Amino acid sequence: MLRRLIVLLALLHLGAQAAVPTPQQVRAAYQSSNARLLDRHGVPVESVRIDMRVRRLAWTPLADISPALGAAVLQAEDGRFMEHGGIDLRAIGQAAWDNLFRERPRGASTITMQLAGLLDAELKAGAAGRNWRQKFNQALAARELEAGWSKAQILEAYLNLASFRGELQGIAAASQALFGKAPSSLDLGQSAILAALLRSPGAAPKAVARRACAIAAELKASANCASIEWQAEVALGRPAAAAIHAQAPQVARKLLGTSGKDVRSTLDAGLQRLALESLRRHLRELSDRNVADGAVVVIDNTSGELLAYVGNAGRGEVDGVAALRQAGSTLKPFLYQLAIERRLLTAASLLDDSPIDVAGEAGAYVPQNYDRRFKGYASVRTSLASSLNIPAVRTLLLLGQERFHERLQDLGISSLKEDAAFYGPSLALGSADVSLLELANAYRTLANGGLYGSVTLRPRAPEPKRRVLDAGATWIVGDILSDRGARSPTFGLRSDLATSYWSAVKTGTSKDMRDNWCVGYSARYTVGVWVGNFDGQPMWDVSGVSGAAPVWRDLMDALHRDVPSRQAAAPNGVLGREVRYAPAHETARQEWFLRGTETALVEAVAPERRAPRIIYPVDGSILAVDPDIPAERERVLFQAQAAQGMHWRLDDATLGAADAALPWRPAVGSHRLDLVDAGGKVIATSRFDVRGNRGPAPDQKAGL
Repeated sequence: MLRRLIVLLALLHLGAQAAVPTPQQVRAAYQSSNARLLDRHGVPVESVRIDMRVRRLAWTPLADISPALGAAVLQAEDGRFMEHGGIDLRAIGQAAWDNLFRERPRGASTITMQLAGLLDAELKAGAAGRNWRQKFNQALAARELEAGWSKAQILEAYLNLASFRGELQGIAAASQALFGKAPSSLDLGQSAILAALLRSPGAAPKAVARRACAIAAELKASANCASIEWQAEVALGRPAAAAIHAQAPQVARKLLGTSGKDVRSTLDAGLQRLALESLRRHLRELSDRNVADGAVVVIDNTSGELLAYVGNAGRGEVDGVAALRQAGSTLKPFLYQLAIERRLLTAASLLDDSPIDVAGEAGAYVPQNYDRRFKGYASVRTSLASSLNIPAVRTLLLLGQERFHERLQDLGISSLKEDAAFYGPSLALGSADVSLLELANAYRTLANGGLYGSVTLRPRAPEPKRRVLDAGATWIVGDILSDRGARSPTFGLRSDLATSYWSAVKTGTSKDMRDNWCVGYSARYTVGVWVGNFDGQPMWDVSGVSGAAPVWRDLMDALHRDVPSRQAAAPNGVLGREVRYAPAHETARQEWFLRGTETALVEAVAPERRAPRIIYPVDGSILAVDPDIPAERERVLFQAQAAQGMHWRLDDATLGAADAALPWRPAVGSHRLDLVDAGGKVIATSRFDVRGNRGPAPDQKAGL
């Protein structure tokens, strides 16, 4: 023992220099075991483990560590830390004396010496402890540290590099894992427990508690040993808590690499949290309607920065923002915008909302409105705002499928891999699969007056946008989507779509109620919400207003709590004119037109001026009997227009007058239906088949 003391004393006179790093070098080399995703303000949003050998969180400055912990650690490990120069000769002498009478040796390493051992891998103790050479170099390194570092820097580095228990290294990881709090919030009892762990990281909870209670007593603190024992038992007897933050795992997977560095994103932590909480709350409310999943995205209209990105509500790994789902009626604004842009229609134009069937490559397509009712004549404004399906299909037939298909691709909808014929007329009602992210960015293009730009999760310089939509037609569509009066026939005047600030919004529901959307924008933000089931199960009785719209409204209200939203002024070339209808299918009003398309009177073609034709069934139809409907009650309605004085003839047998719908009990087989005038002349013919084995017929209903 005496020899040991003499050797250590000799260190005081050695002139050799040991190479030690600077505090700045140590901190720069420090790497968290977790990569952190930060929001736009530097607030942590998500943390992903990338080093499985050790658990370290971000470096914690001494100012952010509870003073109680510093006091407990100095009391436990180095009572004369503020007095010695790296080597405590008094402690060395006391240890040498004590070890003469102890079976278990007592150490005399100062905190500075321990830090030296943490900084240099060659000084790391082996299974039998450090040898004499390592002890010599450790003491020398401690002297050099004291010469170049302040006491605060030494203590800060020690607390960030020391191992506390198992894989937990550094005070941030230990504090979070054992007590679920930041180092700044540690109380005296918790600080004493952590200090006790430094000497024996693997000790049993009761042994740690005894040591912690002794430390607290030495500090003359009024600590309750029973409380310390309970805290030690709870903290050390359970698995280490996972790292904090679990709000944006999908974004973390996109942005975080393997470096353990913090990555700043465009997200807003508060808005991300609100979006996640709102989605979870609303999904709980919809659980009895078989709705389990959802996704949310919020985009800054000007920059394209994603302010919120919620891939799911916490169930599994599916990214609902990027997943492809049927768009439903959310594509209608782009259909009408193109028709107005090409001057085929105006917002005042009347469209026929009556039954229609269209022959396509896959057979007859028979669209229905969401409520399976028909409005007769409806203007483009009413048809879009109230989400009527039949007028949308008629508009697509007028416009051309190829042209609309190309326009959607111009808007960044990259999921349209097939040609236009593949989707057919149902493309007007959203039969194509889209992602929430690309759909929301297409709506952002409407918000920006027809200028398209990409979105980003990383801060970037302003990006130039390119024009893909006519500014005037785009403004008119936005005006329609903000018109609560025009949407009232379907949605009513009071709903989550009707905000107190200016906003334009559209909902959509895919066939069989598998997907429900609400996408809309204000002057500054675009918000998109999807709800449904990732496994494709249909929802039960969920509409656009009851499904995604409440979450959309929550976020829009939060975004505009202190931020106004006003409609932009009409661009050049857009005129407001009074318009009336004859007959009065809609009330007179002021309407917006592209210059050169304005009109003061919209007149519907009178029934007597229409050409007679068969409306249903269309030529080439294939009908299937429904085995769930009793045969004696099942009927097919033969319908015609402008058929006054005419009658039906089916397979050469006269059925009855054709001026009203005629119910017919379906018979399996091939049939020919003729529309015959009073002179016996065949005016129109429809050939159709009725099949007896009903398969899963496609549901042509698309939602609001």
